[in-house]
Amino acid sequence: MTALRPDLSAFQGSLFDQGDDIRLGPLGGVRRTGLDGGAWIDHLPGWLQGADALFEDLVARVPWHAEERRMYDNVVAVPRLLAYYREGEPLPHPVLAEARAALSAHYAPELGEPFVTAGLCLYRDGRDSVAWHGDRTGRSSTRDTMVAILSLGDPRDLALRPRGGGPVALRLPLGHGDLVVMGGSCQRTWDHAVPKTSRAVGPRVSVQFRPHGVG
Repeated sequence: MTALRPDLSAFQGSLFDQGDDIRLGPLGGVRRTGLDGGAWIDHLPGWLQGADALFEDLVARVPWHAEERRMYDNVVAVPRLLAYYREGEPLPHPVLAEARAALSAHYAPELGEPFVTAGLCLYRDGRDSVAWHGDRTGRSSTRDTMVAILSLGDPRDLALRPRGGGPVALRLPLGHGDLVVMGGSCQRTWDHAVPKTSRAVGPRVSVQFRPHGVG
């Protein structure tokens, strides 16, 4: 599979994050929002300092690839680039390993197990997206679990609504080092999406940390 090298010309760095010192902040400032059905969302803006430098490093070094999926009678391109690091595989930057370890330690009393995998998505512009879904492959189809997402680059909205449809109940613009954790029954009872947008937005990378057997 040939790795892709995306164009960064549309990326606009944050005025508040101009340094090259890439480091994590404390997790004590995370704020939780309870949702219906035993689901919840934790949110911590700017958890990672130096996020723009990490974004540029990941875009340049991660072996990004495009995928296609069958939709009814057609094969369509997945509207984003992807990379995946299985349990035991080294992550593409040391601070991602630090982030995963910090999240595992912070959420150990609730989760009861560590985060072990990392999936990366690169949204090149507003046409790239993720449709409404829940991470219900594997154990998360029947058990409470957590998915932690670290966002880098230009902010894009993460939208949430109850499973089965209805109006959007929560919309969070995520980028430039923001952290969000979806927990409790969130993957079973709620859907989330990164909608397409006609606004002029630059590229964004999301890093999703998951426990074993959650996809």
